[in-house]
Amino acid sequence: MTQIRSLLIGTALTALASSAAFAQTAAQPAPGAATQAQMQMPAAPGADMAPPAPAAQGVTPVAPEQQRLVAPGSADPLVQKRNADAQANAEYRASKKASKAQMKQEQKDAKAQYKQDVRNAKINKQADKAAANNELNAQMQSAQGQGAAPGVDTHQ
Repeated sequence: MTQIRSLLIGTALTALASSAAFAQTAAQPAPGAATQAQMQMPAAPGADMAPPAPAAQGVTPVAPEQQRLVAPGSADPLVQKRNADAQANAEYRASKKASKAQMKQEQKDAKAQYKQDVRNAKINKQADKAAANNELNAQMQSAQGQGAAPGVDTHQ
């Protein structure tokens, strides 16, 4: 007798689980279909079982999209502190991110300015060198044109 009772209870639990899974995936039933959707228990423990529900055949139930519900405001001071800390942390991270982006842009601009200064310094150095060479060549040509005075060394 106890074996029959445990078998019937197990069958009933299985039927309830499968009907719950089917109810989650089923569309809105018609008003008259509610009485037809009830599960029937087998008459005897050895009777054939009904075919498995769609959820048992590998069809996953479609769950509604989870929504994040936020209470309008809690009177609990710990919750208020937690929310204030979270907001302050978010503001700090946003400020830190903006400051970091600004610093990177300033470093990029400074590097570009430095490179431009180095280019200009090279150009000025070349121009100064060319001007000194031209001046030296002009002095050499004027000294050769006048003739070298005795005792004056024109080669340097």
